[in-house]
Amino acid sequence: MIEELDTVVLSHDIEEHGLKADVGAVVHRYTNAPAYEVEFVTAEGKTIALSTLTAEDVRPIASQEILHVRELVPA
Repeated sequence: MIEELDTVVLSHDIEEHGLKADVGAVVHRYTNAPAYEVEFVTAEGKTIALSTLTAEDVRPIASQEILHVRELVPA
């Protein structure tokens, strides 16, 4: 189960924010539905997007995955 402050990975692109299979942090978990507020930030900590996403939109990051850096290309 995904909880607040968990690191998650997008299951699909969110083109309006230039996001791909990027990593975000759950800043709020709704109790009445399987939905989350997820924040995506640059390496400097600047917020790119704060999105309401469902359990189908994100998955927990696996312990053996490695993070990847890429340049953000605005949509």
